[in-house]
Amino acid sequence: MPETATSPVAAARPGFLGRIREWLPDRVDARVRVVAWISFVLEIAIVGTGGAVRLTDSGLGCEWPLCTPDSLFPTAQQSYHSLIEFGNRGLSFFVGLAAVLVIVLISRLRTQRKDLWTMAWIVFGGVLLQGVVGGILVIFALHPNMVAFHYLVSLGLVAVTAAFLVRMDRPRGARERTVPPGVAILTHITSFVLAVTVVVGVLTTGAGPHSGDPAVTLRNGFDATVLEHVHSWPAYTLFALTLVLVVIAFLRGLTAIRAWAIGLLAVELVQIAIGLYQARNALPPLAVGVHMVLAAVLVAVCTALVLQLKRPIDTDDAIAID
Repeated sequence: MPETATSPVAAARPGFLGRIREWLPDRVDARVRVVAWISFVLEIAIVGTGGAVRLTDSGLGCEWPLCTPDSLFPTAQQSYHSLIEFGNRGLSFFVGLAAVLVIVLISRLRTQRKDLWTMAWIVFGGVLLQGVVGGILVIFALHPNMVAFHYLVSLGLVAVTAAFLVRMDRPRGARERTVPPGVAILTHITSFVLAVTVVVGVLTTGAGPHSGDPAVTLRNGFDATVLEHVHSWPAYTLFALTLVLVVIAFLRGLTAIRAWAIGLLAVELVQIAIGLYQARNALPPLAVGVHMVLAAVLVAVCTALVLQLKRPIDTDDAIAID
């Protein structure tokens, strides 16, 4: 039987995995940007739904790992609390899916863009950690310290996804400061004070009335009334430092940080107003929830501000950006 000649075109045609690899971006393109933004928005959204679970007393609406001993999903016999808790769990699936998609889409860039590759894996690892912590929360009846840790990890993931958004449209390479040393130091001090403000705010919530379930009376042992006042100290310090940054940015023409500093100041003003409102009105759940979400927005904006302090100076071998 005569041998059948193999077409050079057929021989060169890649297999299924090869076609997938060719489809993956070799640069930061629109696909990477869209999925990265989706990942960031979902990280903010999960803070909101997590807050809704706590503030509607739905923290024990489902068991773990199933919602009931016999069902993954809420049943007709359960109350709306189970729907709220399950909704938060359902959203966490999409948070994880977005994290995986970011990893897949930048897999061809893992050597050239190690910064993006590392951040993508940090987000994925953080999502897995959150799943474990969420289960522990249910098992240990919403221990306030574990709830606080759960929230702080979420804010950390917001910061990483925000950093990814800033860095993805910038080439790699050596960087130089865009502001004087004193302004850079002031910006870092501002970010540190923000971190202190958030931590004290989390402790304040952990001492307050919103435990996540009416049957859960365990709080962190602090006096919520005292902590409300203590929380205001770093909050007002943060506002003052940010105001100084904005003034300096205008007076010295520091366009690299000016817009982000203004944005940070604007969110802080809203946060202060909501904080005063909730403190004087017995902590209404909706106001507390908005306060929690805006804290995540503050973290994101501050992260972006810090990343404006330097810019690339060597773009000769930078990866092209569409």
